[in-house]
Amino acid sequence: MKKGLAWATALLALPGCLAAQQKRMPPLPPPTGPAAAPEPAPGAAAKISLEEAIRLALQHNHALQAARTTIQQNQAQETTANLRPNPTLSWDSQFFPLFSPGQFSADYIANQAQFDVGIGYLFERGKKRQHRLQAARDQTAVTTSQVDDNQRTLIFNTSQQFIAVLLAESTLQLAQQDVASFQETVNISEARFKAGDMSEGDLLKIKLQLLQFQSDLATAKVAKVQALAALRQFLGFESVSDDFDVQGELDYQPVHGAIEDLKGLAARNRPDLRAAQQAVTAARSQEALMQANGKKDLGVTFDYTHTAGINSGAFFFNIDLPIFDRNQGEIARTRYAIVQAEQQAIETAQQVNTDVTDAYGALRSNDEIIQLYRGGYVDEAKQSLEITEYSYHRGSASLLDFLDAERTYRANQLAYRQALASYMTAVEQLRQAVGTRSLP
Repeated sequence: MKKGLAWATALLALPGCLAAQQKRMPPLPPPTGPAAAPEPAPGAAAKISLEEAIRLALQHNHALQAARTTIQQNQAQETTANLRPNPTLSWDSQFFPLFSPGQFSADYIANQAQFDVGIGYLFERGKKRQHRLQAARDQTAVTTSQVDDNQRTLIFNTSQQFIAVLLAESTLQLAQQDVASFQETVNISEARFKAGDMSEGDLLKIKLQLLQFQSDLATAKVAKVQALAALRQFLGFESVSDDFDVQGELDYQPVHGAIEDLKGLAARNRPDLRAAQQAVTAARSQEALMQANGKKDLGVTFDYTHTAGINSGAFFFNIDLPIFDRNQGEIARTRYAIVQAEQQAIETAQQVNTDVTDAYGALRSNDEIIQLYRGGYVDEAKQSLEITEYSYHRGSASLLDFLDAERTYRANQLAYRQALASYMTAVEQLRQAVGTRSLP
């Protein structure tokens, strides 16, 4: 009679357990297209999308802002490079009777003293100023592309960390659902134990499993806090509130572009490749400047002289004779620098192809894993747990079988979420390798 009462209690609680089991599986993302962003409730923490996170990072990241000042510094150097030499002013007075003050008179100064006033200017030969300006402008172009490459890296880091937050949020939701669902199992088991239909040892095993779920829940909460803090570092701490959150889901968006098309896209868009190619131009500008510097400048001075009541003028010219120093060392150095820049440009182009190949391979590998999960493994793990749990409550399966099914189901769910996150990260890596967020 006592055993029959226990079975009746278990059967009455079974529908609630099965309903809770239906809630165990969180809704999976749709096959294509991002999930619609929920409207924030009044007073809720601000939630940002991936595109908003990228925008905030580009506007507020302090490392990027510091890098952008290098462009302004180079533009200031363009102003310096375009400056002309200043004229020089010189003057002197001679034959003053400093040790015979009694001879000082207007007549003495007009007829005995000598005054000289001169103005001079250095005429640069070889179009030095034009070459300096062009070299400075070419260096500014290189710096601008390098800053663009910093932006490319920042966008990837921000996207990668945003996905890490999505994974942490998904893991947290799974842990919360596991705790809530398994709590129903604990309640049923306690009823069976009180009815004498379950041993105390089996009840303790079930409670220990609940403890594991609760421990996983605490770990998932900490992981999300840490992921949000790392994301905020990229966004700039002042750009978001302390309680900010992200909106979005782990999602699968297929990429169909061929690898050759992606390599061509990278060759047109990668800022580091553009910077390497511009560095060759800048090196050639430096060589032209060094050759111009090898031409000696002409100094011209006009001098006005007043001597013994006579006013006169004179022109003076001076120029270095390029006998020993023709700037040949710097000219040779810049020629080697051109070769260096050309080799670095070739190396960068090869690195771009390597990055695209690696990213494309990682994307295809992760895509295959996603297809395996979406092909039935996720549903099969869920169905296996439901069958085992139903059989366990009917006495047809052992406690060990039930707990093993619980662990298998949770491991499957965690692996699926991690596979989605890895695929999304691979897409972002491909975008970084190509140099644009618009993939074919």
